[in-house]
Amino acid sequence: MPELPEVETIARFLRQGIADQPGILGRKVAGAQVLWARTVAEPDVSSFQERLPGQTIQHIDRRGKFLLLRLSQETLLIHLRMSGDLIVEPLNQALAPHHRVTLEFEDGWRLAFNDARKFGRMWLVADPQSVLGNLGPEPFDRSLEGVGFYNRVSSFRRQLKPLLMDQHFLAGLGNIYTDEALHLARLHPLTISSSLTLQQSNLLLDCIRQVLQDGIDRHGTSIDWVYRGGDYQRYLRVYQRTGEPCLVCGAPVERLVVGQRGTHYCPSCQVLSALTS
Repeated sequence: MPELPEVETIARFLRQGIADQPGILGRKVAGAQVLWARTVAEPDVSSFQERLPGQTIQHIDRRGKFLLLRLSQETLLIHLRMSGDLIVEPLNQALAPHHRVTLEFEDGWRLAFNDARKFGRMWLVADPQSVLGNLGPEPFDRSLEGVGFYNRVSSFRRQLKPLLMDQHFLAGLGNIYTDEALHLARLHPLTISSSLTLQQSNLLLDCIRQVLQDGIDRHGTSIDWVYRGGDYQRYLRVYQRTGEPCLVCGAPVERLVVGQRGTHYCPSCQVLSALTS
């Protein structure tokens, strides 16, 4: 699933354009086609197709794993889920097999939401908070500095891996960057959050920010998703490196299942002590 760095990369590409795909800021929607009805979570398909034409894309933002296309009257929210992608292409190009929704612009281009697994969703709403209101803070939020992150972490007695992936706790982290941040912080994924010291929690926040920024700088990870643009997979420390040597100590990377998610860690660098389990 695309995580914060991949979604941020797509937001930037949509704003600025890339290679033969122009940006879409300032473009006016002439029409909308819904090719897979379940992609549109809100409103109903007919309203979705009726309300979009005539609206202009004024800003493109990101909140957690959501893309926000702020239009002249409403906001279009997009969650890519497992396999979603956004493609800017000429209107005269044949529709690809997995296109689920298209926005046609007046100047001969369209934005296509391509989603092989059909899990992605769109919302066209007047108030984005109706969808985003329960999200936790962004990892780069300055309110987390000092004791802010420590107070949040220590208020739960949960294993670190599922807590960090909980979008109500912190918005944007998924399987890849959680594993990477925990390894960098030398914390076992099963460590109980309330056992962390202030020093450990601040280090963890720094590591989360570092791996996310590295991911953004390298345009995300292209490994277990159809996402095309990134090369952070070449710099992964533990994720999907089961049996390979840890880049810090050389011990074989191990895999376990935490909260039904495959989890990668170094048993030498990330020791689970009796005091933290």
